[in-house]
Amino acid sequence: MSIIRKHKSDLVILFATLGLMALGLIVIYAIGPMRANVLNNTYGTDYDSNFFFIGQLRSVGLSLLAFFAAFKWIPYKYIKKFAKPLMIAALVLSGLLWILSMVGSSLVKCELGECRWFNFGGLSFQPAEFLKLAMVIYLADFLARKREEGNIGKWQEFWLPLSIVCGLSLFLVVIAQGDLGTGVALIAIIFGMLLIAGVPARQYLIMLALVLAVAVGSVATSSHRMERVDAWLTTLTGGESTDSTYHVENAMLAIGTGGMFGVGVGNSVQATGYLPESINDSVFAIMGETFGFVGLFLIIAIFGVILLRMLKVAEHTAESNDRLLVVGVFSWTLAQVVVNIMAMTSLVPVTGITLPLLSYGGTSMVFIAFAIGEVCQLSCYTSREVNTNEDISSRRGIGGSRHSGSRRSS
Repeated sequence: MSIIRKHKSDLVILFATLGLMALGLIVIYAIGPMRANVLNNTYGTDYDSNFFFIGQLRSVGLSLLAFFAAFKWIPYKYIKKFAKPLMIAALVLSGLLWILSMVGSSLVKCELGECRWFNFGGLSFQPAEFLKLAMVIYLADFLARKREEGNIGKWQEFWLPLSIVCGLSLFLVVIAQGDLGTGVALIAIIFGMLLIAGVPARQYLIMLALVLAVAVGSVATSSHRMERVDAWLTTLTGGESTDSTYHVENAMLAIGTGGMFGVGVGNSVQATGYLPESINDSVFAIMGETFGFVGLFLIIAIFGVILLRMLKVAEHTAESNDRLLVVGVFSWTLAQVVVNIMAMTSLVPVTGITLPLLSYGGTSMVFIAFAIGEVCQLSCYTSREVNTNEDISSRRGIGGSRHSGSRRSS
């Protein structure tokens, strides 16, 4: 017999998430001064040695606030009522960023020729990260409604509005902002959620092929992205080193230097200026140098545990909207973890995507922490089996809250 009452949340997801945040904070504390020194010497900036650690500490604090807001304080049933407004707000912010970047507004922050952040008095905000969260919440609501209405797979009722929203989102991120990494995450979210929404297999494969064709076209028509592809192929075939292969070669060198147990915290050589984006996209390679093969294995294992627990929550969540949200967060997390690690090990071209909860940066961590917090909240309402002779009322959780659908204890 299955019951529907509130029970304990999935503490494995909770503590694994907190553990990754703490680990990232330790690594940024160790390599932050090196990063500040590199930037000061290269660009003539005046960063304090603790600048990046303080920034990461602030990001972790905000992320914890976002995580527990989603986990304990804001019921998901209220959030999903604002699915459309959140999606509209995310699209408007992304479009506004694009417009302001074209007119050279001081409200926009640009790095390496790409304008992806709003700048408010030294504080930056990346709307693409908000767009990922909004996409998950919107699609969970949209797909659940269309499934109830029996309109899944119909052109006018389903594919047309879905194509407009998803197409506009990808345009604003990949084309307008030049952010292929976020584009990959959005595609993973969209097709991960479509996979369990009941879309006919033939339509699913056709749409996936179309999106992949457009993605290949966006790479082929961009000289910058083609340079990354050429660098990747050169590295794979053992060709001569060039400026374009520098990043991935030093990432692999960092991982190789770490050996079995690493060089230890604070002893990284690559972080002193050899490895680009050592605190952001390349933090996995720095961790390989610092903690070695054993350390990387444990980090990957922690991510694996989080992802598997998310799948368990999705499997035992009865409401379609809730299950879709969990799958969306799973797809988002999986895409970023896999693509980042594969890029740092030269299995795919470098795409510029952060490693969740570990890379330096506030906006990315805050929004994915909020998303994982929502999963932890929904894990309190999974189906749980009880003996038919058992007094069910004795197993009621605190407050005896009810939730629709069949649920199981984590």
